[in-house]
Amino acid sequence: MKKAMIPEEKHSLSHGNTITSASPAVLLETAPTKIARALVYVRHVGTLNRFEAPKWVGDTCLNSTIPVLENSYGLTFEHILEKSPNNWGTPCDCTRYRLLESSYAQADKVLALMFERAAKRQKVAA
Repeated sequence: MKKAMIPEEKHSLSHGNTITSASPAVLLETAPTKIARALVYVRHVGTLNRFEAPKWVGDTCLNSTIPVLENSYGLTFEHILEKSPNNWGTPCDCTRYRLLESSYAQADKVLALMFERAAKRQKVAA
């Protein structure tokens, strides 16, 4: 996945832009936390395993992030066992995570909440 070129005026989700109308590239770039980036990715881009997560969403512990999304936010993921090359190119067992379509609406609500909380924190800090 190439990093999307995003015009300066699109960098902020304020001024009328909302989570539902922002593109996945904008959401990934503006996500307030790594857990939000991981959720944006699995909701709008595709599946992830632990070796891809650091590169695409900056999450070096995806195997801990997914249970937080499941247990704290009520999202449901498919856990797909697979062999994937590790850092030395040797195949190893890992899990690929896919957000189930039945959780898309809940994921959108969770993302809206995460972005809303971050915006409130920014206002307080300013």
